Amino acid sequence: MHDIKAIRDNPEAYDAAWAKRGLAPQSSAILAIDHRLRAAQTAGQEAQSKRNDASKLIGQAKGRKDEAEAARLMEAVEGFKVDLAAAGEAEKVETEALRGLLASLANLPADDVPLGDDEHGNVEVRRWGDPKDVPAATLNKPKDHVDLGEGLGMMDFEAAARMSGARFVVLKSQIARLERALGQFMLDMQTVQNGYMEVSPPLLVKDEALYGTGQLPKFAEDLFRTTGDHWLIPTAEVSITNIVREQIVATEDLPLRMTALTPSFRSEAGASGRDTRGMIRQHQFYKVELVSITTPEQSEEEHQRMVGCAEGVLEALGLPFRTMLLCTGDMGFGARKTYDLEVWLPSQNTYREISSCSNCGDFQARRMDARFKAAGEKGTRYVHTLNGSGLAVGRTLVAVLENYQQADGTILIPEALVPYMGGVTQIGGKA
Repeated sequence: MHDIKAIRDNPEAYDAAWAKRGLAPQSSAILAIDHRLRAAQTAGQEAQSKRNDASKLIGQAKGRKDEAEAARLMEAVEGFKVDLAAAGEAEKVETEALRGLLASLANLPADDVPLGDDEHGNVEVRRWGDPKDVPAATLNKPKDHVDLGEGLGMMDFEAAARMSGARFVVLKSQIARLERALGQFMLDMQTVQNGYMEVSPPLLVKDEALYGTGQLPKFAEDLFRTTGDHWLIPTAEVSITNIVREQIVATEDLPLRMTALTPSFRSEAGASGRDTRGMIRQHQFYKVELVSITTPEQSEEEHQRMVGCAEGVLEALGLPFRTMLLCTGDMGFGARKTYDLEVWLPSQNTYREISSCSNCGDFQARRMDARFKAAGEKGTRYVHTLNGSGLAVGRTLVAVLENYQQADGTILIPEALVPYMGGVTQIGGKA
């Protein structure tokens, strides 16, 4: 959500910022609605004032026993009631129109976000690990995770399709355990090492929660809705961030860092035909989510810290990756600045996204009315919200299977995961 007062003060700056995201100028339409809204508010105030004045004069006229004047004034009051109702209806219509337009517009990019139309405009910030050194490099042609999982008899897409359709999988035996191990390892790392507070949030939320984090109303088709009035969360970002909805947080409690391991549910309506093979893009997957609530002064530093916390998981697992700063045309709707972590997948001979860490500034906070207050200060300010994957468990599972595959089809277990696997050091063959 955007600040209408700021748009009034500097509409050109907003148009210039939206232009970076490929949007047409919006300030004229916004200010036209705002003008009508304020005109309706003024008309309502004037009608109310005239009504009050006339009501007082009615009493005075009756006191003088001037029934004709009293009758005239009463008739005028009825007219002011009609004017007041009309102004109130106009105010309601324009308020909803302004809210709808502001809610439909993407966040403004930070000044240091590179310009670009799509992923080709993203900028590589750093790279860790050498893909040539992974075990898969010793193979003539590295297998993808589907062939590896099915070859071990531990990944069944056909069974999942029979019960649920496309973009689902049944994991079995040690690969199912590996998925669980990854989630627990990530959660322990983010809580014990990185200081995030573990939470167990709802998986079902109402409209207001998804509106607060920006999924509604624009991206309803990407979500799953129940037969009631709930939605399945597409990411734990929704549930965790809404913990501070309509709250005033004390400055001394910030930054507030929270994490959760939950399932995520996405319809993938906008990804038709993409990544139809395997586990890269599914309707249901586990993810460890990171959320930070902080002050505007701390948010950039907190963003860099969050990215480092996500990178640390990949480093601990020995998975080569690169960190990309997204350009204006590739950022998500609610983000003002985003870093993507892309892990190396030998079967594709390329890097694929495994984490996205975004600073949303006060964009979500305005939609949720989430504020903070410093001790001794009278006023409040909007918090800044940040979110990121630390990491997507399914894609990490894919990366481990492919990067740790051996020529005989077995999978070595990264050293950091061995304790979570009950001491098992490889999948397939003799452990």
